[in-house]
Amino acid sequence: MTQPIPPITEDDIAQYLANSPDFFERHAGLLAEVQLTSPHGGRAVSLQERQAEMLREKIKGLELKAAEMVRHGRENTAIADKLQRWTRDLLMVRDAVELPGAITEALVTQFQVPQVAIKVWGVAPGFADETFAQGASEDAQAFASSLNTPYCGNNPGLEAAQWLVDPASAASLALIPLRVGAAPEAFGLLVLASADPQRFAADMGTDFLERIGELASAALVRLRPVVPAAVE
Repeated sequence: MTQPIPPITEDDIAQYLANSPDFFERHAGLLAEVQLTSPHGGRAVSLQERQAEMLREKIKGLELKAAEMVRHGRENTAIADKLQRWTRDLLMVRDAVELPGAITEALVTQFQVPQVAIKVWGVAPGFADETFAQGASEDAQAFASSLNTPYCGNNPGLEAAQWLVDPASAASLALIPLRVGAAPEAFGLLVLASADPQRFAADMGTDFLERIGELASAALVRLRPVVPAAVE
């Protein structure tokens, strides 16, 4: 008994056309005769016109991606410029006692952070009476040391939020630990706050905040006691 011939499927046709690139060269008239439905208004268009529409849509998508890449590049350049200016300004601070104020002022003016506070502990005796060296409890110090990366999120009533001028308006926070290199213990905490709940969202990247913490830590090391060099 002759086996029935299976019907030709769409996949068979697609595979045949893919394996026969010269098909439409031999049957060029089909390109003008095949009618497809346009996604723009539902009208019937030729295969050639539909291909042109798809190409225009692809080009538009690429243009949007390119524009987004340019925008991100400009934003990254602007951030790099701000970090460079901030680093330069910190290097020019002669009196170490002025460093906490210089750091907070730059974050407010250059990076448009609405509220900034900073606390440093374990400072040299000459700085122990400064406002920035007072008010951080042992719990706050332990919390800072527990942070391997900056904390970003809402304000659940953390002690560090109370260091701000207006704690009640701080809807989101970024808490950046200050430490010497890879030391496990933090010697300070930098607090950034905003009334915008999404400014420092819990799912945001922290690379930029970590760079801020590293630069601030490097500058504020000048407030710590000088460790005598080991004698050979």
